[in-house]
Amino acid sequence: MKNQMQKGQQGFTLIELMIVVAIIGILAAIAIPAYQTYTKKARFTEVTLATAGVKIAVEVCSQEHDGTTTCDAAGNPAVLAAETGAPTPTGVTSVTTTIADATHATITAVPVELNGILAADTYILEGTYTNGKITWDDTTSPCKASGIC
Repeated sequence: MKNQMQKGQQGFTLIELMIVVAIIGILAAIAIPAYQTYTKKARFTEVTLATAGVKIAVEVCSQEHDGTTTCDAAGNPAVLAAETGAPTPTGVTSVTTTIADATHATITAVPVELNGILAADTYILEGTYTNGKITWDDTTSPCKASGIC
């Protein structure tokens, strides 16, 4: 009798091991896509940060000129310098500023196609000048549809 009890307590049954493997498989199926999205978002921060200097240059220009009319690379040397220096991070192809009128400016950052980030996942900031300041909005950015910005 003692020999049978020892034999029953030697290890896990096959069904118990299969249940553990199934649980690990389910957790991996959930965790891996979430991790991939997380790493894309982390890489995309280079693109959003590349616009920071250009935003500041456009904001200063708009305060100096009471509007955004001359606050693009063609009309302001500080904006040109910020745009030229912006692509230095490895994840950015270009950063450009477009002026629609005296109260609207748009900054567009194009990412490098790398590690699942596409050039089409551009980061677009739309600025509206009112009461001496610019309010930035990125809701129309194509990267929003990808869920990485």
